[in-house]
Amino acid sequence: MQQTFMKTKPIWPLVLSMSLPMVLSMTVSSLYNIVDSYFVAKISENAMTALSLVYPIQNLINAVTIGFAVGANAVISYHLGAQELQKANAAATQSILYNAVHGIILTVGCIAIMPFFLSLFTTDQQVVDMGVRYSRIAFLFAVNVAISMSLEKIFQAAGKMLMTMLCMLSGCIVNIVLDPVLIFGWGPFPQLGIEGAALATGIGQTIGLLIYVLCYFVGRLPVRVGFDAHTFDRSLTKRMYSVGIPAVLNLALPSLLISCLNMILTVYSQVYVLVLGVYYKLQTFLYLPANGIVQGIRPIIGYNFGAKEFARVRKIYRVALTLSAGIMTVGTILCWAVPAQLIGLFSENATTLAVGSLALRIISVGFIVSSVSVISCGALEGLGKGWPSLAISLLRYAVLILPIAYVLSRILGAIGVWHAFWLTEAITAALAYKLYRKSTTFSPQDKET
Repeated sequence: MQQTFMKTKPIWPLVLSMSLPMVLSMTVSSLYNIVDSYFVAKISENAMTALSLVYPIQNLINAVTIGFAVGANAVISYHLGAQELQKANAAATQSILYNAVHGIILTVGCIAIMPFFLSLFTTDQQVVDMGVRYSRIAFLFAVNVAISMSLEKIFQAAGKMLMTMLCMLSGCIVNIVLDPVLIFGWGPFPQLGIEGAALATGIGQTIGLLIYVLCYFVGRLPVRVGFDAHTFDRSLTKRMYSVGIPAVLNLALPSLLISCLNMILTVYSQVYVLVLGVYYKLQTFLYLPANGIVQGIRPIIGYNFGAKEFARVRKIYRVALTLSAGIMTVGTILCWAVPAQLIGLFSENATTLAVGSLALRIISVGFIVSSVSVISCGALEGLGKGWPSLAISLLRYAVLILPIAYVLSRILGAIGVWHAFWLTEAITAALAYKLYRKSTTFSPQDKET
């Protein structure tokens, strides 16, 4: 099956056709995150706090499995663009096998550390107990998540965005439907409380995986998984990890950030910890659709890079940046217009509403400019330049924001943490664009005028 449409189709229609299915999928996925938290918050505010504290480790599992799959995606896309199908097949096979191993290790390790991890942030034993109960069930499905992520990136590398959308939507929709059923015991189902939320998540992930497998066998995918003498090509493994490890760190850094910010905020009040957790649930409604654009452009950037269509690579970047900025503009308007209503989805406490509304207005100042960093990271990953992409994420999630948050919290109190977000985004955007430009000077003959 020919994939040359990636280098012949006009840029705007190409980016939209590849990105919009992913944007829709990511929007529904973010809706799942919000709905899941909404129903958990109905159990109690302690349950919502527990979910917020578990989130960094849950994000770590996603980071490792998605990040490695991103590395495979870059390698597969490149070899498809270079018309080297055998290498693309070998990379796809390695991706599924190695990511399954990652999933097994994460299941065991993350379940084991949860009691200790939760105790670092709260002395409330009910919160710790709820967090442990939720994570023991949710983390059992890490292998399913790992294999699903590999299949997702294989489909995307082959340009099969509608198939990817179908698989992602199915799992999210099942999750959304099962959340209230299993949490509150609707109909013949038992009332499982916070364990019901975890089980709904796991069942949704399993359904998504099964549909991925079905689509693989019936979807005429140009990339095939199988073992032969060329499967374990060490050079492919090395290249997947060279992109995958930075991608893992990119995705894992928010977990580090949230944990560190929780330590700063817990000095002031557990309300601030709750608000930070709510913010990260709400911001997925913006950053996951923006990530949908990244997922759409990553394979076509990799393909055009492999085909040496460097001018198209740059134009794809500009189009993606425009689309992402549009999404972030909508988010900024919402956070300024109806902040209390957004926070009110998760708490009815007057103090929480006041603190959360102020936090949303301050943090959202940096949304639009953050598009530069988000799209630059994705474009660099598509080019196989994982380490420059990691440098951008390190600035956003550690090097800049943590010292800024710490210093401002000593001057302004907890509100200083909220100001650290937009300050960091502004500085990082300028540095990210310079790094992207430096990394995409492919040859002296191809420089843009």
